[in-house]
Amino acid sequence: MADELVFYSNPMSRGRIARWMLEEVGAPYRTEWLTYEGSMKAPDYLAVNPMGKVPAIRHGKVVVTEAAAICAYMADAFPEAGLAPPISQRADYYRWMFFAAGPVEMAVSLKAFGLSVPKERERSIGCGSYESVLNALSYAVSRTPYITGDTFTAADVYVGSHISWGLQFGSLEARPEYQAYWDRLKDRPAYLKAKAIDDEEMHRQLAAMKAS
Repeated sequence: MADELVFYSNPMSRGRIARWMLEEVGAPYRTEWLTYEGSMKAPDYLAVNPMGKVPAIRHGKVVVTEAAAICAYMADAFPEAGLAPPISQRADYYRWMFFAAGPVEMAVSLKAFGLSVPKERERSIGCGSYESVLNALSYAVSRTPYITGDTFTAADVYVGSHISWGLQFGSLEARPEYQAYWDRLKDRPAYLKAKAIDDEEMHRQLAAMKAS
């Protein structure tokens, strides 16, 4: 697809997930760096994402927000990258990508804020309990080398990003199955390139903040 691909992000955000996906796809794109208290809330960007959050992409006239949606969209928009399984084999692909976007994200966020769901109310909230989410995530990453089997897909970009952050910042238990799964992903050239780009911009922004 020849439409221009624009990526809106901040290096200290979930935009790192989307950049990894962009690098896996290998299509040319342009980055628009945004700041939390400035351009992210400006009218021009609110026209792209009314939430005033990143990441977002604009692909021609199409706008996609939410990191999981960006991963799924990019895999479909650039099928030559081979990052989505055939439709008939997408059950685990969708199941675990959106499990990470829903229950995992919610359970980890609640824990980070020191909140817990009363046992009697667990059935009323999508994530149930933190422990049940971690057990399901352990199941997802220990059955096969990658989420959908023997082949790396966009689901691994999304699930792998959550596990990487969880292990790095302690929001997930350091279970051996999480580490083994992340060890299979962490040296991918696209991940390393994406990380280097975001790290460089993060250091630049932090230096600018200190100098101001």
